[in-house]
Amino acid sequence: MADGKTVLIVDDDLTLLEMYQERFKEEGYVVIGASDGEEALKKVQENKPALLVLDIMMPKLNGIDVMKRLRANKETKDLPVIILTALVQEIDKLKDLMGPDDEYLVKSEDMPKDVVEKVNSILKKK
Repeated sequence: MADGKTVLIVDDDLTLLEMYQERFKEEGYVVIGASDGEEALKKVQENKPALLVLDIMMPKLNGIDVMKRLRANKETKDLPVIILTALVQEIDKLKDLMGPDDEYLVKSEDMPKDVVEKVNSILKKK
């Protein structure tokens, strides 16, 4: 996609959003934030991020619907997505939408450093 250093983080929990933005900036990434699914899709089109970190439960448009729209669009169908959510049971709804570079992480099980490491790993492959 873009320069390989731009990450879009989407979460309606502003504390988590800010924390992840800081962690990724410390790693040298250009970080864009969005607090709902509609804003996320708009920012994907405007900024062409290299990777998307996506929450599932959000206002306006949830993460599952964001994934469906990304995968239906030829420009974003291969955008790597790390789904970061508290909802373990949602994985079944997402399996068919996930590509080879996508990951599913559970907020209660994965620390912020784990998320950063996963992003680093995926983007190194690109």
